[in-house]
Amino acid sequence: MTDPTDAHLAAQYEAYPYPKRNPREEAKRLIIGSPGHLKEIDWWVFGATRPVSRPLNALIAGGGTGDATIMLATHMARANRPGSVTYLDRSAAAMAVAQERAEVRGLSNIIWEQRSLLDLPGSGLGPFDYIDCCGVLHHLADPAAGLRALVSVLAPGGGLGLMVYAPHGRTGVYMLQDALRMLAPPEAPPPARLDMARRVLKHLPETAWLRQNIYFGDHVTGGDAGIYDLLLNPRDTSFAVPALAALLAGEGMEVAAWMEPLRYDPLVWLPDPKLRARAETLDPLARAALAEALTGNLSTHIVYCRRADEPCMAADPVHPASIPITREIPGEEMAKQIRTDGTIPYLFDGLRAVVHLPPLAAAFLRLVDGQRPVGEILVTLTQRGNREDVVQRAWTTTFAALNRVNQLLLAPPI
Repeated sequence: MTDPTDAHLAAQYEAYPYPKRNPREEAKRLIIGSPGHLKEIDWWVFGATRPVSRPLNALIAGGGTGDATIMLATHMARANRPGSVTYLDRSAAAMAVAQERAEVRGLSNIIWEQRSLLDLPGSGLGPFDYIDCCGVLHHLADPAAGLRALVSVLAPGGGLGLMVYAPHGRTGVYMLQDALRMLAPPEAPPPARLDMARRVLKHLPETAWLRQNIYFGDHVTGGDAGIYDLLLNPRDTSFAVPALAALLAGEGMEVAAWMEPLRYDPLVWLPDPKLRARAETLDPLARAALAEALTGNLSTHIVYCRRADEPCMAADPVHPASIPITREIPGEEMAKQIRTDGTIPYLFDGLRAVVHLPPLAAAFLRLVDGQRPVGEILVTLTQRGNREDVVQRAWTTTFAALNRVNQLLLAPPI
């Protein structure tokens, strides 16, 4: 504990472990998300070049009630991947929930550590090939110190998966936090503060911006833990694209991928030719910042990062030996989503985007099974009477389009 706010944070997560989870539901479903998805780590961090036979030692820093830990440990167990997942959190209550969830699943590849991520330097833990830190840095008094602690145990060639709050998409949240600091000061007992928050939500004026921002339903309906984390957290810092990039650069890190990449491309949201021409003159970071400012609905930034002096050359999606894989939706099912005009619509927190695909895209996707290499897929389509150059261009376009929405990736080598 370094200041009174840290004491309030500790009390919050002991009283209301976040997010609220029922371990018995592990028998019904696996909660999937980003960062920390094994297929994403393989592709966005390691470029599908790190062999699966090489043990993956991962750290979930700020593991909460276990979502990322359970997901990654389950993915590794199902794929028979060597390595381990270290769960780290200072909340005993949160760790107890996560451990019960792991027990229900019979996971034996998790190492449990109850401590703060700020204790990592000199802790003897690590080094870790992948470090996941979701929803933690923005609650620290010094986010740079937190990031520095993570990097201190990052193995050479390793990478981070981070989630931090973004300002524009949280419109209304900070206003209500200000109100509740006056009505329910942080030094008050957590149950009393929660009672005040529920009363305010019940009588929230119709002009309150949080009423217009409908994308926090998972918090509002997520029980006491969800409401407390959204509205009563004693320290909540958000990062716009330039601020997050600067934070990373200060510790020698850079973004390898913004999730999903399409959301951070302003050209997607600017149909006007003159505007597009101007946007195309911007550097990649400025483009991402422009997309954030234009769309206004990014409430978090999810990024995969690597050390700036350790660039990763990703596998070639056109190489005959590369094996394409879908993230979650099977290729056959994805093919069915293609509309008659050759597009697939996507919805990003209320913002619609249309991905345009070539006529052969559905045929490609039906052959993507996680086993067939690109070379075999292209030969198959050529043997069906399609010109080789047409097939090659169509595959390049299909992969690029669906990769930008994080739906089509490459598998790592054995």
